[in-house]
Amino acid sequence: MQPLSSHEKIVTIYTILAGKLGRQHWWPAQSRFEMIVGAYLTQNTSWTNVEISLRNLRRARVLSVEGIRKISIGQLEQLIRSSGYYRQKARSLKTFVTFLDKTYGGSLTKMFSQPTSLLREQLLALKGVGPETADSILLYAGQHPVFVVDAYTKRLASRHGILAETSSYEEFRSLFERALSTPDLVTINSFTKRGRTGVLARSPQPSGLAAHKPSRMSTATRSPVAQVFNEMHGLIVSVGKQYCLQSEPQCEQCPLGHLLPASQMPRD
Repeated sequence: MQPLSSHEKIVTIYTILAGKLGRQHWWPAQSRFEMIVGAYLTQNTSWTNVEISLRNLRRARVLSVEGIRKISIGQLEQLIRSSGYYRQKARSLKTFVTFLDKTYGGSLTKMFSQPTSLLREQLLALKGVGPETADSILLYAGQHPVFVVDAYTKRLASRHGILAETSSYEEFRSLFERALSTPDLVTINSFTKRGRTGVLARSPQPSGLAAHKPSRMSTATRSPVAQVFNEMHGLIVSVGKQYCLQSEPQCEQCPLGHLLPASQMPRD
């Protein structure tokens, strides 16, 4: 039997996880701007800490473009303190709103109507925005077909012999985008508002440590390709948190354990 190619491994991983864990409903936000704020705040911290900050912003009624525009930097820092690096993150949020005002008249709709490559370049030019944050904003808030790469993606891909963990962000992004854009995968395994199709239909109850309740943003209309990118990232996060741990990985319990190269299997 011929070993699977990197593309085939990625498709197989998606199919298994989608059938096993179901839709993850990531990103858990009620608006595009809430999702953007969450992408900034989640840098170098846990989602639990981000949720505290988001609740604070919501209670203060400043979880909006206008709210961040008008609030003082000191007040903003205190509201997002639980997320860590709160001074830098407060400045970065202010910088984003200034960019949105100057470039797009404060309109997220105008911003997200731009070509993906142009908007990605503009976002990456902003202080406090790296590739993962930019791509999260593009995919989850703007519904642009961009795959988000994080530490869980790199760890899983390395252990499954897909790509070396030391490879660049762009190498990971390009490889996963090509593999997950396979027409058959997008057609058969996508999830649309019209109903469930393919492997996702076999797992009615979402499970996994990245699974959330449906939200306005997680159920937003998006292209089939963007939907697959969305699902795959959430599925990888679930596996990374529950099984593919940095130390003491739980390979025998993992739904992907049987795919591991023999060299990667834990030894007694």
